[in-house]
Amino acid sequence: MAGPVNLNRFRKQKARADKKARADANAVKFGRSKAEKQLDLSRRDKSDRQLDGHKSEE
Repeated sequence: MAGPVNLNRFRKQKARADKKARADANAVKFGRSKAEKQLDLSRRDKSDRQLDGHKSEE
């Protein structure tokens, strides 16, 4: 026969596992790598410079 089981410890471990699973799912769904963020920033900067270059000074 098994020894006594601490139900509070079991409950907390299950809550941690559920929270980690939810966090992993959100990372896949919403997360972007640092390289993707840098690429987006550089594209935005290039677009802004190009737009500023086409402004007329009237």
